[in-house]
Amino acid sequence: MVEGNVSLIMEFILVGFSDLPNLQGFLFGLFFIIYTGVLIGNGLIIVITKVEPVLQTPMYFFLRNFSFLEICYTSVILPRILANLWTQKINISFIACAAQFYAFFVMAITENFLLTVMAYDRYVAICKPLNYPLIMNHKVCVCLVAGSWISGIPFHLLLTYLIFSLPFCGSNKLDHIFCDIRPLLKLACGDTSVNEFSFYIIVLIVGVLPFLLIMWSYVKIITTILKVPGNKGRSKAFSTCSSHLIVVLLYLGCGIITYLRPSSSHSIELDKVFSIIYTTVTPVFNPIIYSLRNKDVVFALKKLLFK
Repeated sequence: MVEGNVSLIMEFILVGFSDLPNLQGFLFGLFFIIYTGVLIGNGLIIVITKVEPVLQTPMYFFLRNFSFLEICYTSVILPRILANLWTQKINISFIACAAQFYAFFVMAITENFLLTVMAYDRYVAICKPLNYPLIMNHKVCVCLVAGSWISGIPFHLLLTYLIFSLPFCGSNKLDHIFCDIRPLLKLACGDTSVNEFSFYIIVLIVGVLPFLLIMWSYVKIITTILKVPGNKGRSKAFSTCSSHLIVVLLYLGCGIITYLRPSSSHSIELDKVFSIIYTTVTPVFNPIIYSLRNKDVVFALKKLLFK
């Protein structure tokens, strides 16, 4: 015990799915299949967009980086879940929890920015087609991707410090599937209003703002597509953009609902469900969404598998 009758917590108990003892084997198999699907599906996207000459365009350059990010993103969460289900050891050290918290949100912020970049790419391609090669040259594409990766670091360094510098007292039972902010704040002692306010500001900047920019891009895109003569041109443009829009709505929609809901309306079970959707389900469906709705990707995939 330290001064103020506050226990010095050295580790947390990451409850996860331990309250479902009869489903441990089933859940392990399910998450193993999901993680394998994420690795194989996104790995194939990376390979085909790298080796297929037809796919050497900015759109597929961003898609390749997005698929790599999805692998990193799920690898922060799923291996720990699988290890907990397999070994039944659900403790996580204070340092490991902080590291997972930091890595997860850096990846999440990077994904928000990269989705925004991909929307901008489609906006330029459809609304400014004559200037597209000039605007979206290779140097600009590399800078946009690098900026997406780097931008999340300062935001979350601050947030990680604000959360893990708090004193934790009483129970060390973290009722969630990973080290997330709301379960951590529930275990913190004293007034956490400043920390919560800082978190809301960061979510507005790195979550809601990218979402609004993406929606603005698609309003412009749809307006331009409707002016395109002929159904074939419209169909191709809608097909190219709809895949990205579905991913945005799945991922950012669940994330915004989870983190901007009032604390009073929060449910532990509902939070777990939303967390599973945007950390595991969305990444495994992304390759399917992009592949099935893109003839170039389907052709390249068939060509690779045939070889």
